[in-house]
Amino acid sequence: MDEQVVPVLRATDAARAVAWYRRLAFVQEWEHQFGPGFPRFVSVARGDVRLYLSEHQGDARPNTLIHLYVRDIDAVSGEFDVPVDEEGLAGRECELVDPDGNRLRIATPRP
Repeated sequence: MDEQVVPVLRATDAARAVAWYRRLAFVQEWEHQFGPGFPRFVSVARGDVRLYLSEHQGDARPNTLIHLYVRDIDAVSGEFDVPVDEEGLAGRECELVDPDGNRLRIATPRP
């Protein structure tokens, strides 16, 4: 197994969060819930990139910032109708905020 780090992001409604991340080409891998009415903990992945979305209040704080590097920033820009900053620190980048206030700086590195 390759080593990796998996950020945990706060989600108040895991199903809504999964639907939003689907727009970034993430797919749900699995979901854990101790029982009906308990918070859900979900894994989503985009290729080798993985995020955990947690409804558990103690797992993550709202307003977390993560950086995501993608091959085609223009596709993300078009999907979310946001401008690309051509002079971003990480390359050509844009910033998104998910439904729970988590911030994503998404970039395609300069060649």
